Amino acid sequence: MAMPLRQSIRVGTYLFEQKVLRKREKFPLIVELEPLFACNLKCEGCGKIQHPAGVLKQRMPVAQAVGAVLESGAPMVSIAGGEPLMHPQIDEIVRQLVARRKYVFLCTNAMLLRKKMDEFTPSPYFAFAVHIDGMRERHDESVAKEGVFDEAVAAIKEAKRRGFRVTTNSTFFNTDTPQTIIEVLNFLNDDLKVDEMMLSPAYAYEKAPDQEHFLGVEQTRELFRKAFAGGNRQRWRLNHSPLFLDFLEGRADFPCTAWAIPNYSLFGWQRPCYLMSDGYVPTYRELIEKTDWEKYGRGKDPRCANCMAHCGYEPTAVLATMGSLKESLRAARETIAGNRG
Repeated sequence: MAMPLRQSIRVGTYLFEQKVLRKREKFPLIVELEPLFACNLKCEGCGKIQHPAGVLKQRMPVAQAVGAVLESGAPMVSIAGGEPLMHPQIDEIVRQLVARRKYVFLCTNAMLLRKKMDEFTPSPYFAFAVHIDGMRERHDESVAKEGVFDEAVAAIKEAKRRGFRVTTNSTFFNTDTPQTIIEVLNFLNDDLKVDEMMLSPAYAYEKAPDQEHFLGVEQTRELFRKAFAGGNRQRWRLNHSPLFLDFLEGRADFPCTAWAIPNYSLFGWQRPCYLMSDGYVPTYRELIEKTDWEKYGRGKDPRCANCMAHCGYEPTAVLATMGSLKESLRAARETIAGNRG
C-alpha cells in the first residue's frame, strides 16, 4: 500500500480514536462528495449523468460542501461528480478542506485539468485522482470519445512536473483481461510514475447505458488473481489495504460496510452508498441512525449480488486490519516499503 506515511498515521490515529476510545460502531473513513452531476463525457458504465437537465445545471455552494464534510468528521474526502473541474468554485472547496487538514482527492477525467491547474496549489493534503480505465484505445472506448487518454496522460505529466500528488482510479469490466490490467497498471506505475493507483471492478449502475459488461464475483476474483500474479501486486503502488487486495483475489471475504464511505450530493446524504440510491436524508447522523444497514450487501439485496467495489469493502478490510496485530504489521510493512520505493 503506497499511502504516504503521514496520511497512514493520521488515518490510523483516527480509527483508533473512533473504534477504541469512543467505541463507535459506525463512523466515516472518507466522504464521497459530489458537488455537481454534470460531466463533459458520457461514459458507457456511468449512470450519474442520467439526471434531468435542471439537476445537471445545479452546483453545490462552497459552504454546503465544506459543511457536510465537517459534519461527518471524516479525515479524507473524495470529490467526484460529474466532473468536479466544471464547478466554478471547486478550487475554493479544495482550499477550505485542505486548510482544515482534510486529505482531499479530486477525481477527474482530466479533460480540463491543464486549463484549471493554476487554480490549485500542491499540498501533502491534496491529490488529483485521474480516471484511467485502460491504454489509449480501451480508455477512449470506455469514455466514448477519442483523444481523452492522450489528454489525461499529458495532464498527469504536467501535474507531476508542477509538484502535485497524482493518483489514478481504474475501473475494470468483463471485457478486460489480466493482460489489459497489467498493461495499464505497468504504464501508470513505471512510465507515468503516479504516486498511487486505485482499482475497482465496475458496479452495475441501473441507469448506465452499457449493461452487458459488468463483472460477476467469480469473474472478478479470477481476473485479479491472474493480474496480481508474478509479483505485480507487490510492485505496483496500489492505494489499497493488503486485505482488500486479498478480497479481490478471493483469498478473503467480508461484509459490506458502505456506511464508512458515505456519499453527499446535491440531494443530501445518499442511502446506502454512492452506487445505489434508496433515498436521501439531510444530515449525516440521520443517515447512520435511520438506515437499515443490515439489509444491504451480497446475499441480502439482489442489487449487491456482484458488487466488490472498494466503497463497500475497502473499509471492512481496513477495520479487519486494525483488529489483527498480524495484519496491522503486514500493512505497516507495505506502507513503509511503498514510501521507500
